[in-house]
Amino acid sequence: MRKMLLLVMVIVLANYTYSQEKMNRIDAAKENYRTLFGGEALTGKGNDPEMMDILQKFIFGEIFQTGNLDIKTREMITCITLTALQTLPQLKAHIAASLNVGVTPVEARELIYLCAPFIGFPKTLNALSVANEVFTERGIALPLEAQSVVTEENRMMKGAEIQQPLYGDAIRNALSDLPDNMGDDVARYLTEYCFGDIYTRGGFDIKTKELLLYALLTTIEAESQLRSHTIGNIKLGNDKATLAAIVIQTLPYIGFPPAMKALRIIADTKEQNTITEKHKVRLSRIVVDSNRLDEYNTFLKEEIESSMALEKGVLTLYATAEKERPNYITILEIYANEEAYKSHIQTPHFIKYKEGTLDMVEHLELIDTNPLIEGLKIK
Repeated sequence: MRKMLLLVMVIVLANYTYSQEKMNRIDAAKENYRTLFGGEALTGKGNDPEMMDILQKFIFGEIFQTGNLDIKTREMITCITLTALQTLPQLKAHIAASLNVGVTPVEARELIYLCAPFIGFPKTLNALSVANEVFTERGIALPLEAQSVVTEENRMMKGAEIQQPLYGDAIRNALSDLPDNMGDDVARYLTEYCFGDIYTRGGFDIKTKELLLYALLTTIEAESQLRSHTIGNIKLGNDKATLAAIVIQTLPYIGFPPAMKALRIIADTKEQNTITEKHKVRLSRIVVDSNRLDEYNTFLKEEIESSMALEKGVLTLYATAEKERPNYITILEIYANEEAYKSHIQTPHFIKYKEGTLDMVEHLELIDTNPLIEGLKIK
């Protein structure tokens, strides 16, 4: 309780300091409301004018001025929050408002698709139905353009490419004790469906998807996932100030208790421990089509030789094959740090290898590891 009260005081004091530079909340409420909905706020009309007065001044006059988020981002956060809450009349109004401030129809749809692994298909379909009503009323042709980029053959690999750098094998390890290998099944579903089918879609980059998802996880009070996604967001460049602003944007819709839980998680997360200059060490386990093994090895040899010769941040790429199963390949990868790895996967020689071997790889597992002796060199 004492820690919670301290957190509240920090937030209040921070907002008080920031408020010295804010617009008057009544003027801000009127301006933001007009921008979003094309109408006038604080009219004193309706059956409950007092509640509308409190609501509009708080949301559009104060919350919309807290944190460094643009109005488009705020409306996307609001839409994903209302989707999770299944408050469909309000969602319809805010989908329309989001289009008024620069959210594209594809972006509006994709933020709803992003919800599916976390709130289930029925609620997602409800929200899509509401969004489609708005699109139809606006004369936007349906269906919208497709955004899927994966195939049945590569959805696992594409999902792992996103999941592993951010979250590693945490889910697989957490469920390893389930009977009949069902933990492995669930871990695979997460990689293939959540990260493969959903995260790879167009509309937003991964950084924006994680930002929006943070609002959703706050809304459904998924504390365990919030802890891991706080770290994932920080890895992607969404700092703690941004995350706090996201949570505060959800506050008028979800109330103080869930928002305070998320803010406490942010406050407790040690940012300096999530971004370090330690070596990035990974094992890549690859199963190659045995009929194309020679072709694959040619691509791999060229990629490794180029990386070791041209990239200072690539410390080790050591590839091995099993004696009895030569198409089962393991690569020890050591990079100077996370930035060196990110730079590596953008190089022309890596992209050539990746694209050239895509249809040769039958299975890919990326395992991030911690070296037991930090800084030990391979002779």
